[in-house]
Amino acid sequence: MWHRPSGLPLHGIVIGGGSDISPEHYGGTLSGKVKHDPDRDELEIRWINKALRDDIPMLGICRGAQLINVVHEGNLYDDIRQLRKKTYNRAGLLPTKQVFVRGDSDLAKIVKKRKLRVNSLHHQAVHDVGENLRIVAHDLDEIPQAIESSGHHPIVGVQWHPEYLFYIPSELRLFRWLVKEAKKLHGLS
Repeated sequence: MWHRPSGLPLHGIVIGGGSDISPEHYGGTLSGKVKHDPDRDELEIRWINKALRDDIPMLGICRGAQLINVVHEGNLYDDIRQLRKKTYNRAGLLPTKQVFVRGDSDLAKIVKKRKLRVNSLHHQAVHDVGENLRIVAHDLDEIPQAIESSGHHPIVGVQWHPEYLFYIPSELRLFRWLVKEAKKLHGLS
């Protein structure tokens, strides 16, 4: 288990993608051939709570967005594959899925677009949004694709993987947003 060396400031945090979140954290019924990592769940839950407590900017990516939602008392679709009617259901790194962003969202201001093409590597997604969060993007099947804080915390969570799409300006802007928020928090320029 990794610990941040004491004395070093934490300016921002990315909660990344990976294995499924253990269903006991959100009242899920997920079973079968899924990979859980309870130690990772617990570690990242602690980091999310620290970020919330200290108002540290957070970017959640795929599993990370889901876990941020769970920490905020939201829940997840255990498996969205059966819900897919209009969206291609095959996982891939290329930006083939359409996502529609709410015009009044921070996300729209960050990416400077209302419609995105993104990749898709997930089979779980936000279902009921957690407290102090709001859904700000969805796909053709109306499945949530992005969340953000409805309060003062600097939080954005996306269901796709922008780290594989950094060559697209709108996706790179997500990381630039995190850096900008971190600098603002600590009075850096």
